[in-house]
Amino acid sequence: MRRLYSGWTLMLVLGLLSPALSQAATAKISLKQSSTADHSKFAELQKDFASGPEVTRACLACHTEAARQLQQTTHWKWEFNHPATGQVLGKKHEPNVFCGSLKSNYPRCTSCHIGYGWEDKDFDFTAEHNVDCLACHDTTGTYLKTEAGAGHPAYADVRVNGEFKIENNRPVKKVDLTRVAQNVGQTSRQTCGSCHFYGGGGDGVKHGDLDSSLVQPDRALDVHMDAGGLNFSCATCHTSDEHSVDGSRYAMEARDLHGIDIPGSSHAGRASCESCHGSKPHDFGINNKLNDHTDKVACQTCHIPEFARGGVPTKMFWDWSQATEKMQRDENGELVLNAKGKPVLYFEYDENGWLSYANHKGVFRNEVNVPPVYRWFDGQVEYTMLDDEIDPQQRVSVNKVKGSYGDPDSRIWPFKRMTGKQPYDKQTNRLLATNVFGPDGDDALWTNFDWVKALMVGQADAVATGAAQDLFSGEHGFVDNEMFWPITHMVAPKEQALQCDSCHARDGRLADLKGFYMPGRDASVWVDRLGTWAVWATLAGVLVHLLGRIIFGRKRA
Repeated sequence: MRRLYSGWTLMLVLGLLSPALSQAATAKISLKQSSTADHSKFAELQKDFASGPEVTRACLACHTEAARQLQQTTHWKWEFNHPATGQVLGKKHEPNVFCGSLKSNYPRCTSCHIGYGWEDKDFDFTAEHNVDCLACHDTTGTYLKTEAGAGHPAYADVRVNGEFKIENNRPVKKVDLTRVAQNVGQTSRQTCGSCHFYGGGGDGVKHGDLDSSLVQPDRALDVHMDAGGLNFSCATCHTSDEHSVDGSRYAMEARDLHGIDIPGSSHAGRASCESCHGSKPHDFGINNKLNDHTDKVACQTCHIPEFARGGVPTKMFWDWSQATEKMQRDENGELVLNAKGKPVLYFEYDENGWLSYANHKGVFRNEVNVPPVYRWFDGQVEYTMLDDEIDPQQRVSVNKVKGSYGDPDSRIWPFKRMTGKQPYDKQTNRLLATNVFGPDGDDALWTNFDWVKALMVGQADAVATGAAQDLFSGEHGFVDNEMFWPITHMVAPKEQALQCDSCHARDGRLADLKGFYMPGRDASVWVDRLGTWAVWATLAGVLVHLLGRIIFGRKRA
């Protein structure tokens, strides 16, 4: 009777709770926040601004500490002193497999700096009016830094052959600085993406999981940023304190053991899956082994089956050795020159209409819906710097992902693996900085198509800024390279997550990840024999038990 009473009590409690549980599960979270200030009413902003720094001075009249806070961050310095490896990293120092290096290419690269006027190595990082408030806080969607403006927006319309020039998928029009200043607000996917979506020289080029398709994504592309659902902004996960944004790829937490964030937690401010979902996020059940994987497998490994899923291709291969090889020539074999007396650009496109060759950049391969590669990762990445000696007979890992199966802090993570070829010095066996961008008449590769001149200028700036110790010897070659980019965005709906046999199979996704035994993928004679014996022994035990029940049951009868 007591069992019956307890059962009915449990059913009654569950029945009373079920509506609340259902509402909790289906309630739509509102992330909309409003401001207590209307900037269009501020007296300081009732004027026509002539430049970005002029707007910043007006902002600082009220937000007195904002610039000083920002100037302490990696976003501003482009510099990160890694506490574990001792390397001085950041875009300011490290080479990459895209355009090579910031060195000597400042006005073009710093178009994505959150400041104004970084035109050369002598930029003043302490001047508060050089901070760009509008790049992050514009809500009008009209603020656009120009591609070669050293961080400045367009102060006049830019036209080519009578049509507005297109940069970052937008026409370059004079920015109404007063309107933008009077309508500042919180950051958004569009403001963050105006730089991060276009890293490496174009939409989706660099990261693979960040591109313009995330401005208004649907649930199929990203369950968190889904514009019709949760509608997360970047800052929902990448929280900040005093303008310092959490979640840098230079100091990642590959395995977060601190659980769900709670108010007052000393571990708050983590841009990790676990900070919201915990380390055991899956439903418990007799057949559910998913939670047993989280100590060795990152959430992203299963929940981001492919990147570049929004229709924007990402660059997977870039061979600089082919730059300057195909030049436009007339019937007499002479170079075809533009109105400024420079060789004209030449382009080729693949069957998808994507750029596959440019005579000032080389050969490309672009892809969409790309499965990641997988590596053991402990959160640390070691870079090959311009001063590090390389073996030109081997592929150079411009960044090396650290981690191993035996390391308790390592987990299997997904990465974009970018490959290609880049220049190195045959005398010193070190990577070289190339001057790719510059005004007409200088030594930039993109206008003069002369490798020796471009390498001389680029490497000289690297030496002048302390990034390298040797000037270019005058003899260069090209070395195979690779670079890894962690995949953390474009989280797919759970229905599209990887299944067991995606990895636990001979030809599964982890086929190339060696150094450990994985059921379904690996074979061991003795393990197979023990497993077979256990199955047969279990079956025999069941049959003996069944037979005993039958025999003794008859005797009792």
